[in-house]
Amino acid sequence: MTLDARAAARRPLHLAVGGALVVATALIPSAESVAADQTSEVTIPYSCQFPSGAEKADVTVKAVLPVSARTEETIRPGDVSVEVSLERSALTQFTALEASTLSAVAELTVRNTVGEHTADASWQQLEAPAVPLPPEGEDEDEDEGGVVLAATGDVPTVAFGSPGPATITPAALSLTLASFTEDGAPTTPPELAVVCERADDEERPLARITVRDSAGPATPAPTPDAPVPGDDDAAEPPEKPARPAPGLDPDAHRKIDDLTEARLEALDDEDPGSCPIEIPPEWVMTTAETYAAGYANAVKLDGAAALGPAFMKVVLNKRYINDSCASTVDVTSEVEFDYEGKRQLPPTKATFLSYGFMPTTATMVLEQVGPPAVVQTHTVTNTPTYPEESTVTAQLSMRLYDVKVNGVPLDVGPNCRTERPFEQVLKGYGQSYPPAGYLVATGGNLTGYAHIPPFKGCGVGENLDPLFTSAISSVGKKADNYTKMTQAPLCVATNPDGPDCPPKVPKPER
Repeated sequence: MTLDARAAARRPLHLAVGGALVVATALIPSAESVAADQTSEVTIPYSCQFPSGAEKADVTVKAVLPVSARTEETIRPGDVSVEVSLERSALTQFTALEASTLSAVAELTVRNTVGEHTADASWQQLEAPAVPLPPEGEDEDEDEGGVVLAATGDVPTVAFGSPGPATITPAALSLTLASFTEDGAPTTPPELAVVCERADDEERPLARITVRDSAGPATPAPTPDAPVPGDDDAAEPPEKPARPAPGLDPDAHRKIDDLTEARLEALDDEDPGSCPIEIPPEWVMTTAETYAAGYANAVKLDGAAALGPAFMKVVLNKRYINDSCASTVDVTSEVEFDYEGKRQLPPTKATFLSYGFMPTTATMVLEQVGPPAVVQTHTVTNTPTYPEESTVTAQLSMRLYDVKVNGVPLDVGPNCRTERPFEQVLKGYGQSYPPAGYLVATGGNLTGYAHIPPFKGCGVGENLDPLFTSAISSVGKKADNYTKMTQAPLCVATNPDGPDCPPKVPKPER
């Protein structure tokens, strides 16, 4: 079971939910546990794949964790460190580059288990400061000539949804190693991504936690070294399926419905148990910002108008439903457009040929009306790629002003707009493993169609509504105006120093 640091650098903003166990991300503010804490430590042998071949590495994981907790109580691991001991033979690729120091960014997958329920959390962006490399020709004994990289940082919280013995166990590990010369300059190449996996199958939990029912009586917590009753009966965590080669499955959007339908049909022969599980918003909700830009076709005018860049305020995970029986996760988020304090996209000037021969320019504004736009993400989890379909639905009104026909101003008044709001629906398709296509967190292309209603309020002294209705509005109720928007990656409020903050303006695609 391996994890590529480069492929996992930007995770989808799902939360892993396995049965009655919930793994929440570090995006979520939470109260500290009031239970007695223990300093937990475990050392595990790993095999790391370097360009020169497999190298042994002893990895010591430490964290402060409670000895007991109640169901649904948020646990935040403290003082986390991942110490990676590399032997001298693993350092030759760096000394060959005349490197004198080595630093690392570590990502550790941690498996959280209670009873038969398991879920993985990713302890990302654990940073190890630079350490000196032993000079060549000295300390030739490999046991004496290695280095220890001590990576630390904040990690996701965890909450267990059912009582019983729980374990937190290190799993896959990936390292991004950065090397520098004696004068502090990066080597060429400056980084090396290394994937590590457990060298044996021995189960070595970092910590064992007794989870008590929140509604039940309190029970004394065990000592840190005491065995947990029933631990021998714990289910063996399932192995993650192998990931396919990078690149989005071109048929992913067709397979999503097929996979979901097949899984739902299988429920007739299964006990659905506690499916689905809906996580309260206060557990998972957070805010983010991003930009989107693109083009919208006006079919009748045989042209396209540029849209954006639109600044968007996002509230993630307003609703989160995990259906482990159907192998699906459904997340609902909300979006508000913001331009100079108004709920709209920035004004854009468009030039068209009205009726195929009359050059017409106009300033167009798309104003958001009604409730926030809704982002619904549907993920199928019983296939290795985790195909994902996202649907963005916004209620908009189109307003026109500063109109010129063949260079001559046409006074349309201040309220030339569609007679009613219209619905703009955009869809994006992607996959999580490896990340490809459109994902809410990483952005990408969204496409769809809109029906433009008739216009009203156009003209001063004369009724120009029929002119704009016949020139711009859709035929009947047909949604025939194609729109393509490109969304930038999210800048999440709880990670203001992340690589996607402040939010970037994407380059729109036609």
